Amino acid sequence: MDAASCTPSEDQFLCSICLDVFTDPVATSCGHNFCKDCITEHWDTSDRCQCPMCKKEFNTRPELYVNTFISEMAAQFRRSAQQKASSSSRRSSSRRSEQQVFKPGEVPCDACTETKLKALKSCLVCLTSYCETHLEPHLTASSLKRHQLIDPVENLEDRMCPKHDKPLELFCKTDQTCVCMLCHVSDHKMHDVVPLKEAYEGKKAELETETQQMIQKRQLKIEEIKHSVDLSKAEADREVAEGVQVFSALKESVERGQANLINTIKEKQKTTENQAEDFIKELEQEISELKKRSSEVEQVTHSEDHLHILQRFLSLKVAPPTKDWTEVSIHSSHEGTVVRAVVQLEETFSEEMKKLLEAELKRVQKYAVDVTLDPDTAYPDLLLSRDGKQVRDGDVEKNLPDNPERFSDCLCVLGKQSFSSGRFYFEVQVKGKTQWTVGVARESINRKGGVSLGPQCGNWTIWLRDVNEYRALNVPPVCLSLKSRPQKVGVFVDYEEGLVSFYDVDAPALIYSFTGCSFTEKLFPYFNPCPNDSGKNSAPLIISPIK
Repeated sequence: MDAASCTPSEDQFLCSICLDVFTDPVATSCGHNFCKDCITEHWDTSDRCQCPMCKKEFNTRPELYVNTFISEMAAQFRRSAQQKASSSSRRSSSRRSEQQVFKPGEVPCDACTETKLKALKSCLVCLTSYCETHLEPHLTASSLKRHQLIDPVENLEDRMCPKHDKPLELFCKTDQTCVCMLCHVSDHKMHDVVPLKEAYEGKKAELETETQQMIQKRQLKIEEIKHSVDLSKAEADREVAEGVQVFSALKESVERGQANLINTIKEKQKTTENQAEDFIKELEQEISELKKRSSEVEQVTHSEDHLHILQRFLSLKVAPPTKDWTEVSIHSSHEGTVVRAVVQLEETFSEEMKKLLEAELKRVQKYAVDVTLDPDTAYPDLLLSRDGKQVRDGDVEKNLPDNPERFSDCLCVLGKQSFSSGRFYFEVQVKGKTQWTVGVARESINRKGGVSLGPQCGNWTIWLRDVNEYRALNVPPVCLSLKSRPQKVGVFVDYEEGLVSFYDVDAPALIYSFTGCSFTEKLFPYFNPCPNDSGKNSAPLIISPIK
C-alpha cells in the first residue's frame, strides 16, 4: 500500500465549530473532537449540554482533557500548511507586478505591505481581503479551504457578530436580523433561522416581486394620468366649443341689437324728417296762397272807384289760411332708445347666463357626495337628526364628552366624510333661516375656543346674518348682492385646482367662488345653524339629496 494513502486526512484535524485546525483539542465521550475554547464557549452560551455534532446530551458537563497526540498532529499540519503557504507566496511573488494596483472605489489587499494591490476576494473567517498572491493559501491549504470567501468588500468587521466574534452566517426571520452560529443556539434558539443565502434568495425574490408590483402600479398610474389628460383635453375641447358657441351667440345678439338700434334711430329720424317736409310743404302752400291774395288786394287798392273796390273785395274767392302754427313743432324721439336697447341686450345676456349656470350646476352635481353630520364634532347645544342630515340650535347644552374633535365654543359641526383630492359637491337647505354659515374647513381648524372665519384660519365659508346680509368670509370679507334669497345652497370643491364655489341651486346662480386656494389637509363639510334667536331662526340646516 502506498504510504501516502495511509496519511490521515487533514479534515480530521479541523474543529467543526471554528472550522480551523485544532487548538488544544479535546474529545467528548461520544468520540467527537473540538477545540477546548470552542466547545467550552458553546456550552456556556447554550441551555443544554450536548455534542454539537451528534446532539447527544450529557447530564453533567464532562471534564475535558487535551488530547496530546491529536494536538501534536494538528501542530504538524499547521506547520505544513504554513510552509506550503510560504512556498506558494514565493512562487506568486513574481506575478505581483502583473496584478492591478487598487484604484479609488476598489477594495485593497490587506496583506500587501508596500504597494497595495486590488483585492480579488474577502475572507469572512479571517476578516481580511486578499489580492491574487495573498489569496493562494486559501485556495491550496486544506485548513483554509473551509473559510468562506466572497467578492471583495470593505468593513469586514460589520460582518462579524459583535457578541460572539463569529461570522454572521445566518438570518433570523423572527427578528429580521443577521446572526452567527452561537446566536442561533442562544438568543435565537427558538426562532426561525435560515442560512444567509436562503434568506438572500427569499429577500431577492420578495424585492423583485415588490419592485415589479411597484413598476406595474406606476405604469398603471401613467396610464391613469394619460387617460386623465385625454379626459381633460376632451373636457377642454367641449368647454371651448361651448364657450365659442355662447360668445358667438352673444356677439350675434350684440351685433343684432346694434343693427336694430341703428335702424330704429334711422327710422325715427326718417319719420321726423318726413313730418318736417309735410309741415314745410303745407306752410309753403299757405305762403303761396297768401302772396296771391296779397297781389290781388294790391291791384284792387290802386283803383279810385270805391264802389268797384268794395264789390271786388266781396268777390275775392280765396279765403285766408286759418291754421294756427303756434303750437306746431318738431320733437326728437331718440331719448331712451339706447337705454332700451341695452336693457334688452342685458335680458338676452341674463337668459344666456341662466342657461350657462344651469349647465354648470348640472356639471358640478355629477360630483355629488353623501354627507352626514359627525356627532363627535358637534357643539353640545346642537340637535342632530337621527339620520345625520339635519342640525339646529337646541338652546340647551347637553353633557357630552369634551373629545378633541368637538367644538367647545361655537355652534359648529363637521361632516363625517373627509376629502383630500378630486372634486366633491353637496347641497344644504337654508329655507326659513335668518342666520347660517356653510362651507368647508380643513382638519386642523381650531375647535377649542372661538372659531375665526376665513381662509387664513382654515375655512372657506359664506354666511347670512340679520335676515338679508350675505357675506363671503374671505380676506377681507366680501358683501354679496343677491337678486334673490337662496333657499338651497350648493357647495362645490375642486381640491387640486384650489376652488370653492357656492351656488343658489333654485335660481340657478353663482353666489361666490374662492379661487387660488392651497389645500394641504383633509377638507370637511362645515355647518353652523347659528342661535335659535327666540324661535326666529329655529329652522334646521338640512343636507339635501341631489336631484
